[in-house]
Amino acid sequence: MPTWDDVVRIATALPEVEESTSYGTPSLKVRRKGFARLRTEAEGGLMVRCPMEEKEALLASGDPAFYTTPHYDGYGSILIDLDRIDEQRLTELIEDAWRGSAPVTVIRKFDA
Repeated sequence: MPTWDDVVRIATALPEVEESTSYGTPSLKVRRKGFARLRTEAEGGLMVRCPMEEKEALLASGDPAFYTTPHYDGYGSILIDLDRIDEQRLTELIEDAWRGSAPVTVIRKFDA
């Protein structure tokens, strides 16, 4: 089961990612734009940004690793239970979230 340290290791392998805080909790940002946050609220989990279509597909999959709360209704992000996700899938979701937040020039340089 991945931990926050694993999330940080995965994310900081991507260009211009920095550890930060958001709403008083650990977060990850690319050029000051947040794309992942460790939630300490009652239902916990890792929040990662994603397109609404992907969020809907992940929730519809029935995979217990993915969930949401009313606070995130209508918002492009998914909550992930780190106890229920494998590192490969987590890596894909983190990179997708980074791609959704990073400037095009940073993404192009990474892809080159």
